[in-house]
Amino acid sequence: MNMQVSSAVVAPPPPRTLEELDLPMVMMRDILIKTMFRKSVDKISRISDAVRLPPNVTQELVDLAREQMLLEATGTMKATADREMGYQLTDNGKARALDALAQSEYFGAMPVPLHVYQQQIKRQSIRDITITRDQLTSSMGHLVLPDDLISNLGPAVSSGRSILMYGPPGNGKSSISNGIRDALGDKIYVPRAVEYSGQVITVYDPIVHTAVEEQVDDPTALRRSGNRFDSRYIRCERPTVITGGELSLSMLDLNFNAVARTYQAPLQMKATGGVFIVDDLGRQAEPPQALINRWIVPLEEGKDILSLQSGEKFEVPFDTLVIFSTNFHPNEIFDQAALRRIFFKIKIDGPSQENFLKIFALVARKRKMPLDEGALVHLLKKKYPEINNTFANYQPVFLIDQMISICEFEGIPYQMTPELIDRAWGNMFVKHEEITK
Repeated sequence: MNMQVSSAVVAPPPPRTLEELDLPMVMMRDILIKTMFRKSVDKISRISDAVRLPPNVTQELVDLAREQMLLEATGTMKATADREMGYQLTDNGKARALDALAQSEYFGAMPVPLHVYQQQIKRQSIRDITITRDQLTSSMGHLVLPDDLISNLGPAVSSGRSILMYGPPGNGKSSISNGIRDALGDKIYVPRAVEYSGQVITVYDPIVHTAVEEQVDDPTALRRSGNRFDSRYIRCERPTVITGGELSLSMLDLNFNAVARTYQAPLQMKATGGVFIVDDLGRQAEPPQALINRWIVPLEEGKDILSLQSGEKFEVPFDTLVIFSTNFHPNEIFDQAALRRIFFKIKIDGPSQENFLKIFALVARKRKMPLDEGALVHLLKKKYPEINNTFANYQPVFLIDQMISICEFEGIPYQMTPELIDRAWGNMFVKHEEITK
C-alpha cells in the first residue's frame, strides 16, 4: 500500500528585532543607506519592502542611522493618505553611501547569516522528503519505461543521495532526470543572499529558482493571513540545476564579481534543497574522476568547502540530490573508490521491441502520422537486423519526424511506407567511409 507522504517545510520566521538579525550593525546600516541612495525610497513602508525587513525592524535601523546623522526626517506628508514620515540621506549619509558602494555594490535585501541559513536548510532538507511510487510514476507518465525501473529509482530518490544513471545514448536518461525533478512537489525557502565574515553571497537566481506567487496582505485588513515568513527568503519550487558538457570545476567555486565586489553562490549551492543533474558525464573538459574527486567530501559528509578571495575557507551545507547521467560504462570513467561514493547505480537500457512499438505508436498518434502495418514490418524485419535489433527511445521520434518532413516537402498527406522508412533510416545513421580530400 502506498502512503502519500509530503514534507511539511517549516517557513523561516520573520525577525522581530534588529538584534535578532545577527548581522554586523555597520553592514546593516550601510545596506540601508546604499538602498535608499540607489532606489530613492523615503518612507518606512517602501524602505521595508526594499531591504525585506518588517517595518518595525526597519524603523529601528532608520533610527540608528538618524542617530549617526546619516538620515534626517523630512516631516509627515499631510496631503497623503498614509501620513508616513519621510526620510532622506544627509550630506554625510550620501558620502557614506558612496563610500560603502565603493567597497561593495550590494544593496537591497538584507542577507541571512550563514548559520541561520543552515538552520533553514535542515527544516527543508531534500533527505527528509518521501517520494511515493504514485508520485514518481505520475511525473514520468509520458515515458514508456521498463517495469522494474521505478522500483529502482524510488528508493534512490527518497534517500536524497547521489544517483548514477548509465547506458547507451538516446534512451531517456535526461527525461528520467527531469521526471525525478518534477516528482518533488513541495516548496522551499531560498535566501536572496547569505552573509559570511562580512561578505555577501547572492543565492537566489531566477534562472535556477522558480518563485511561487504569494498572497499579498491587504495593509488595511484587521487580520493578516498572508505572508508570515522572513521575506529575505523567496518561496520556490525545489530547484533544479542542469549542466552538461559545459560543466567545469570553476563553476563549483564561489564566483567573485570584481566590479560589484560581491560573491555569487556556485551551482551546487543554488541547487540546495533540490536536484543537481550532471548530464553527459564524460563530455566535460575535466575528466569525470576529477569531478567526483571534487565532490567526495560533499557527497559523503553533506557539507562543502568554499573559499573567499582572501583564501579563508568555510563550510556550507551540501543538501542536494546529485544525478549523474552518462553514456559510458562506469568502470570506464571512474575508479572503484569513486564509484563507492555514488550511492545508487542504475542502468538505463534501450527498450524491448514491445516497448519500442508502444513508443512508436504514441509518437505517431501525437504527430498525427497514421500507422501502417507493412511499413512497421519492413522496419522491424529489414532495417533493425542491420543494427542487431538495438532499439533506442529516441528512434521513433527521429524516424517519424523524418517522414513528416519528407511528406511536407513532397506535398503529400502524412503517410508511412517502406520507402519513406528507408529514407528516414538513411538519415539516422551515417555509414563509415573514407572521405577523399
